[in-house]
Amino acid sequence: MATKKEMKQFVTFPFSLYKNHKYWVPPIIQDEIDSFNPKKNPVFDTSDAQFFVAIKAGEIVGRIVAIINWFEVEKQQIKKVRFGWFDIVDDIEVSRALIAKVKEIGVKNKLNYIEGPVGFNNLDKTGVLIDGFDHIGTMITWYNHPYYQKHLEQLGFVKEKEYLENKFKFKNVDAVYFDRVSKIIKKRFELTALDFTKTKDLLPYVDEMFEVFEKSYSKLSSFVPISKAQITFFKKKYISFINPEYIKFVLDKEQKLVAFAIVMPSFSKALQKAKGKLFPFGLFHLLRAKKHSKEVIFYLIGVAPSYQNKGVHAIIFDQYTKTFAPLGIESCIRTPELEDNEAIKKLWEKFDPTTHKKRRTYRKNI
Repeated sequence: MATKKEMKQFVTFPFSLYKNHKYWVPPIIQDEIDSFNPKKNPVFDTSDAQFFVAIKAGEIVGRIVAIINWFEVEKQQIKKVRFGWFDIVDDIEVSRALIAKVKEIGVKNKLNYIEGPVGFNNLDKTGVLIDGFDHIGTMITWYNHPYYQKHLEQLGFVKEKEYLENKFKFKNVDAVYFDRVSKIIKKRFELTALDFTKTKDLLPYVDEMFEVFEKSYSKLSSFVPISKAQITFFKKKYISFINPEYIKFVLDKEQKLVAFAIVMPSFSKALQKAKGKLFPFGLFHLLRAKKHSKEVIFYLIGVAPSYQNKGVHAIIFDQYTKTFAPLGIESCIRTPELEDNEAIKKLWEKFDPTTHKKRRTYRKNI
């Protein structure tokens, strides 16, 4: 078990690796430490994690987390050990030593292969950046130097999954089109759009939102379920800090939630200014970004299977055009999406998106 000092050293290592880096976005240090605390994060109810650092000449030169998601291993029969929070100096021997620790854990638990970088589940960051190093990161993705990919491939890892990150200008969204189509879809399927101005009003719908999330994402090859306790943790950590007007729901005639979307302001520049600390000035930068950022990130979007391919997403986009236009939103970024997810590609094609980043998870048999 790591001490408080050791965990802080683990979390802060990238701050030295990426010091003054133009595109790296630091986490809030205490928030990251808390997320690794089994007493605070319920993800540890179904997962185990071991934290390792590599030390050379008395200095930390690398880190890694080895993760076993027991639901994935036992219920889904996917016999893999995950690794994440992988950061290294440009020394292949450092990477070799850290990966060896992950392999040891896999062997000990009779697992078949290693995959990473990934987190504990679908709500965590995923993938090593392989293209788009000259674009600023986001608070929900990892940034890394180009040599990470070379190290993994040199150590015998092969591509497992590839993710694309896209962005588009808000002006590309045809507000007139979505207003017209939204009205048609609402009438045809007797649907209602929900908008919010207060967080307390949307919280009662969050559990139901995750039911839709699970049903709409369960077919993806990367999916593992999210527990009730993890949903509660997510509510506390994220929902309360996201602008309520950036969360949209669609209900059917029985008032059952059938679609949702969560968008958040870009906090990237604010987090760079905060330098890992909320106080004395970090919180000010974050609150300012929450109110004034002209860039937004589409974090999650889901439609219940029974309503997919029926144009329901038009209702959500219509809601956003009406919310974002008065705020002067200029650009939209999408979170990493699997390259073979054809449904999501069709969802966004009207906005003329450009792929500005690519990332991968890598696999190696044990």
